[in-house]
Amino acid sequence: MTMRAMHRLLPVLLLVAGAAWAADGGTLTRAESLREKPFADAKALAPLASGAKVEIVTRNGGWYQVKSGGKTGWVRMLSVRRSAGAGGSDIAGLAGVASGRTGTGTVTTTTGVRGLDAQDLSTATFDEEQVKKAEALRVTAGAANAFAKQGKLAVRDVQPLPLPERK
Repeated sequence: MTMRAMHRLLPVLLLVAGAAWAADGGTLTRAESLREKPFADAKALAPLASGAKVEIVTRNGGWYQVKSGGKTGWVRMLSVRRSAGAGGSDIAGLAGVASGRTGTGTVTTTTGVRGLDAQDLSTATFDEEQVKKAEALRVTAGAANAFAKQGKLAVRDVQPLPLPERK
């Protein structure tokens, strides 16, 4: 395939990839504000309760554009559990899960990754099957509590370590 043909095909591929996300359902894992734009400081349009059902329209970085209660807006991707059977596997999406603009400037925040070096990260690839395997191991809070009770495990309140002293 020539470079010219690839350039002609690219918009079609991007359209198809974007359509793979369309009409997916999801459930909020925590209360969120439906935002006007995909930024933490964007205007809040409406509150959404934990457990609210949403229809995922599209994705932008670490944000989903969703429809809920007749309104369309943006919520953090990490606050949405996609419904079982939701399609789409997006390499850039996985890399951008914990990334998002935090203000109106160009500041980007990311989470740290321990145990991986730059080489590991640059050669990493998305594997939908591994995500499915991990999601298959998910248990309910009730099942986890029953397991703990069966094992005679006690609940312990572990306080966080104190912050290091600044020098």
